[in-house]
Amino acid sequence: MNIKKTVDVLGTKYKIVFHNRTEDAILSQADGYCDWSSKTIVICKDLDSNIGDIEYAYKKILRHELTHAILHESGLDVCTGETNAWALNEEMVDFLSIQGPKLYQI
Repeated sequence: MNIKKTVDVLGTKYKIVFHNRTEDAILSQADGYCDWSSKTIVICKDLDSNIGDIEYAYKKILRHELTHAILHESGLDVCTGETNAWALNEEMVDFLSIQGPKLYQI
């Protein structure tokens, strides 16, 4: 598996680590998470053994957690409950159009 150990998220370095479910209580409820306070993305390394393409699963989890990191580093995670359907909001469209090239580089 070829996943970097660090990634630049809009100018902020995030560590990417793999933990077992037994060593990380949060992973009992999720396959991964983004810890903004420590700038760490955690991916569960003991996923269900029935997954056919484990590398695809790891990359899918990583993309999901990177999206959380991107929204956080952009400041868009603050007060998102104040706007209905914020993913269709003009501010979100502006964010994607302005930050798009940086997102593709990540």
